[in-house]
Amino acid sequence: MDLGALRKRIDEIDATLVDLLNERTCHAMEIGKLKNRSDGEVYVPQREKQVLERISKENQGPLPDEALRAIYREIMSASISLERDLCIAHFGQTGTFTHQAARSRFGTSVDYLSCLAISEVFDNVVNREADYGVVPIENSTEGPVNATLDELTETSLRIYAEIFLPIEHHMMAASGVDEIQTVYSHPQVFGQCRQWLAENMPRVDLIPTSSTARAAEKAVEEKNAGAIASELASELYALPIAFRNIQDRAGNATRFLVLSRSMGQRSGQDKTSICFTLAHKVGALYAALAPFHSAGLNMMKIESRPSRAKAWEYWFFVDFEGHADDEIVGGALESLRENCAKLAILGSYPAGVDPQV
Repeated sequence: MDLGALRKRIDEIDATLVDLLNERTCHAMEIGKLKNRSDGEVYVPQREKQVLERISKENQGPLPDEALRAIYREIMSASISLERDLCIAHFGQTGTFTHQAARSRFGTSVDYLSCLAISEVFDNVVNREADYGVVPIENSTEGPVNATLDELTETSLRIYAEIFLPIEHHMMAASGVDEIQTVYSHPQVFGQCRQWLAENMPRVDLIPTSSTARAAEKAVEEKNAGAIASELASELYALPIAFRNIQDRAGNATRFLVLSRSMGQRSGQDKTSICFTLAHKVGALYAALAPFHSAGLNMMKIESRPSRAKAWEYWFFVDFEGHADDEIVGGALESLRENCAKLAILGSYPAGVDPQV
């Protein structure tokens, strides 16, 4: 086939794709009407997981699975926005890594509400100013986000899904690299890029900012200034990237939580998060964790955090495989409850996939 014939065939395929996408969207809108009648959730992470796994299984190439999933993410985002206006609250201003994580899950067709504090994200979802919230919970090199842990102990919200986002730091500037005299970024980012900065920009002033997005803003506003920020920030603030992936350690990733007012349903590959406090007695923690071993449940994480309600009282945060509605998990939680002063089920949700693992 010559060039003209190939382009004609692509045009024919495009016409078919448009018809099929609109047909798919019409069915999705009908599902949305049924959800509204039953007061069901617009966003259903277990269904999303099934769709993305199915298209990856059916994909015969040459289109990579990652590209196909990104396309379907936007198709689902557009469909959801036609079902109902959807607002996602996220920590930080537009262009931060949390905003990027939210967009990676909900796409570009929904509305986003930026919040300057993690507590604001929780408040906006509780008060129905937003449908869902996205907050960071832990970084693979920096550890837990304490503000999120503290809010989880006091909220009625549930963890509805989790997002793993590779953290890639880029040096960007409107001027030439040799002209950069000041670099802006978040203090943690400077720590994660310390070696690169020492080797490549030893005489540049490093000025901390509240977020990487704010750093990009400052670099646009000031002459001879650069910023270390995300690719999304570069796109949103029209700031050219001079050097990519300047972080000192590969494999840096952050885990984010999607917050909802309701508990998620089982997907078959789930994770449950809980928090609890214990009485001050010998063997209390051992007794509390024993039910997980007895039930054969894989405990994936445990953190402790001082309680803000009482001095020298600690909350323990545990993630483990399984859903709270599973019979074996329910039995373990009942046994755990007998050994706890307080116990809260923070949520059961489809287990995310860390792209770095």
